[in-house]
This record gives sequence, structure tokens and C-alpha cells, in this order.
Amino acid sequence: MKTIDRYVYAVTRRLPDAQRKDVADELRSLIEDMVYERVQDRDVTEEDVEDVLLELGPPKNLARKYRGTKKYVIGPELYDLYTMVLKISLISTVAAFSAVFIIQVILNPINIVDYFVNYLVSFFTILPMVFGWITLGFALAEYFGNGALEKLQQDKEWKPSNLPPVPDPKRQIKRREPIAGIVFYVLVIVILAFSNDYFGIWIFREDRFAGIVSFLNEDTYGSFLVVILIVFGFGIVKECLKFFYEKWTYSLVGFTAAVNLFSIVLVLFIMTDALFWNPNFMNELVQHGFVIKGSESYETIRLIWEQLTFWMLILLIFGLLWDVIAGGIKVRKAK
Repeated sequence: MKTIDRYVYAVTRRLPDAQRKDVADELRSLIEDMVYERVQDRDVTEEDVEDVLLELGPPKNLARKYRGTKKYVIGPELYDLYTMVLKISLISTVAAFSAVFIIQVILNPINIVDYFVNYLVSFFTILPMVFGWITLGFALAEYFGNGALEKLQQDKEWKPSNLPPVPDPKRQIKRREPIAGIVFYVLVIVILAFSNDYFGIWIFREDRFAGIVSFLNEDTYGSFLVVILIVFGFGIVKECLKFFYEKWTYSLVGFTAAVNLFSIVLVLFIMTDALFWNPNFMNELVQHGFVIKGSESYETIRLIWEQLTFWMLILLIFGLLWDVIAGGIKVRKAK
């Protein structure tokens, strides 16, 4: 019966992956035995199944008995996933730092000592930040999944009819999707926080590195950095919550919409501020001999530079909106 499947799913989704199959088989067998013991020789009805499930109690309580634990910030059902995501993110961060360090040494080996010191200092600044955002995301998933929302439901009389349905494959969130999202946000944080001076046009003369014309205003960029870290940090939290929900729901779509709207407002605030961009970009290109002022290539690059903010905003806003729209479409298709 579907009610049994929903109950088994509601219990096992709160357990670590390694336990789920064995517990599901054991619990389904237990429920069937209890049902047939109750009905004896007559036909099984939906009411009989509901009576047995009421006797077993709310799925959250039964899952807690299987786990043998009660209090935690990140519960067993999310802990294995949390450690996996944390490892992937930290490895990505170290890989990004190492890549930047190698590039710096190749381009300017004379300053290798300074680069190495910055390389070590970076770990003590960005790694705790990555750890904190991911932990916050999973803690919120734990809180809203097994804490506040379920406590509100538990205050009411629990009924099997309150069981959530088994996720429809059409709106399931594959784990590789939020993992890829978290890695992306982590790498962007690393690049924008510690390698922003490499974000520009690289100038080479006679096959030798001559410098970088930065897209960003190095004098004022630091004042925008906190806002940038907040934007991408909330992106990490959003991806972490997808792990718990495991499927697109209206609640998840609503939370995603709120986070993305908040991000769009902050992105507009940052990118439309003239102080964010390098005011001497075109002049520095001329000074490095990259273009000749007044030439056709100069006018083309100037036009692209003037429209860069607009198109970057369009792409970022479209990506954030599509994240919400795609989730909403999956929820509606599953209805």
C-alpha cells in the first residue's frame, strides 16, 4: 500500500544512507506482520494500516529509536553527506589556492617567498569561512527539516494522512547538482577574495608576462568584498538545503526565490556602482600598448567595456531567476 511506502520513506529519509535499505526492509516487514495479525482472516483495509502506523507513532520518533541519538546540530541522516560536501569544498579550495600560487610563481618567480606567505595566510582566512557557510547551511537544513517545522506538526495529533509522498522522480534533486553548485560558489569566493587582481586582461610582450589590466578598481574593491562574500555565502546555504529536501517543493522554491532575490539586489548594488570597476581601464590598455587610442580596435574594446556591466548583470540575473523557475516547473509537473 502507498501509505506503508510513505511511512517507510518518512522514517528512512532521516537515517544515514548505510542504514536506509536494511531499516526499510525490516520496517516494512514489521508493519505487514502487525497488519495481518490485526486483521486475521479478513481483507486488509486502509483503516487497518492507519491503526498500525498510529501504534508505531510519528516517523521522526521511530527514526530516532533506530539512530539511538537525540540531540545534535547536524543529525546522522545529514552527517555523512555533510562531511562529504565539506571534503569536496575544502579540496576545491585548496586546489584553487594552489593553482593561483603556481600561476603567480610562473609569472613572477622573484616574489615566490611573498606568494608562499600569502598562500599560507589564505588558508587561515578562507577555509574557516567555507567551513562556516557549509555548516550553517546543513544546520538550517537540520533545523527546518527535523526541528521547527516538524515540531509544529508534532504539536497537532499525528495521522498517517500527514505523511509526505514518496518523491516523484520528476522533481527529485540529484545530489551532483547541489554539490556542483557548492563547489562553484566556493571557487568564486576564492577567486574574488584572494585572486581579484588576476581578474582582467593579461598583457604579454615578446612572450613574457608584462602585467594585468584589472577589470576591478583595486582602491575600492575591499569595501565591496564583504557584500560579495555574503551573496555567495547564502548561495552555499541554499545549495545545502537542497540536500535535505531531496526534491523540489514549494517551500524550497520559495526559499530559493528569497535568497536569489536578495542576491540580485546586492549584485545590482555592487555592479552598478562606478567605484566597483577600474576607472582607468582603457588608459591602462593604451599605456601597455595593447591598443592604440582612436583606432578601430580601441573603439570596439571601449564599446564592449561600456556594455560589460549590463550583460554581466543580465547573465547573473537570468541564472538566478532560472534557478527558481526550473524548480517551480518541476513542482508543477509532478502535480
